[in-house]
Amino acid sequence: MADRPTQAEPPPLARGPLAWARRHLFNTWYNAILTLGALYLIALGLKAAINWMIVNAVWTGSGADCHASMGEGACWALIAEKHRFILFGTYPYEEQWRPALAIGLFVVAAGLSTWRRLWSRALIASWFALLMVLALLLHGGVLGMSVVRTELWGGLPLTILLSVVGIGLSLPLAILLALGRRSSMPLIRAVSVGYIELVRGVPLISILFMASVMFPLFLPEGLTIDKLLRAQVGIILFSAAYLAEVVRGGLQAIPAGQYEAADALGLGYWRKMRLVILPQALKFVIPPLVNSFIATFKDTSLVIIIGLYDLLGAARTATNDPVWRAFTTEGYIFVAAIFFVFCSFMSRYSRRLERGTGERRSP
Repeated sequence: MADRPTQAEPPPLARGPLAWARRHLFNTWYNAILTLGALYLIALGLKAAINWMIVNAVWTGSGADCHASMGEGACWALIAEKHRFILFGTYPYEEQWRPALAIGLFVVAAGLSTWRRLWSRALIASWFALLMVLALLLHGGVLGMSVVRTELWGGLPLTILLSVVGIGLSLPLAILLALGRRSSMPLIRAVSVGYIELVRGVPLISILFMASVMFPLFLPEGLTIDKLLRAQVGIILFSAAYLAEVVRGGLQAIPAGQYEAADALGLGYWRKMRLVILPQALKFVIPPLVNSFIATFKDTSLVIIIGLYDLLGAARTATNDPVWRAFTTEGYIFVAAIFFVFCSFMSRYSRRLERGTGERRSP
């Protein structure tokens, strides 16, 4: 019996990074010139950025030290001096271990939630318990902790609280609105459509302004509602309108046979939705759902207009100090890096969630 011919290995230049670059970047003489020109510009930009951000930067010292090197390097001394105010806002200085602990607990819980073995109803219950613990840590009044009014909450804990509660409560409301918009009952459908279109037709700033300024005018005399609670409700109602359309897209992607099969099994409307339709619909729309969650997380910066100092608002206030007013760029870069870390985590978690549910179709 003749030996089977062995498959020859491709030559080294036909595979790997060099082969890819040769095919896509240096395949013609003009592409080669453009590639070399682009690499040269990138190298110049990286050199300037590294010199400004690292080599010539002022890492410690006073505002006078930063002014002495202005235009040559970044003033990271601003972050060293103002980082506690940027992270925790006007929260009492001696009690800032409480919001720091709250942030740490949230980060640990978020990290554990990415572990697929822990995905269960107990995990959902644990998140509700965690939110209660975070609220108690920030508010105090228990275990010997002094009470801190919500007007003094700020910085990163406030951003996390507004976004997590806003996302967690807006999604169930969005599901109800999406189901209502597809309902066969005219009144429910009209109310759902009217709410979604009305809320989506106005910016979040106007909703926060109405919740903070206009809503108290309609309350009985002597009755007040906490400003933070009003802002939180406004974020929930606004986010729910956008999420409702995302969920409706998932519902429309379900084949009619799934509805018919559920009806053939004798399932009622709510059991059909809970057991058959919604699990599939939500799997289909994981990417746009997470995209809306990221938008909600970033939109919390708008609460500055009603006097709440979130992470961005605290950074803006910190750089209003006349000594550091010339170095607002460094403060914004610091805040942008924090937002980038949290948003990147949500993006990576969504990809992991897609793999876990078997709905990811492309990298």
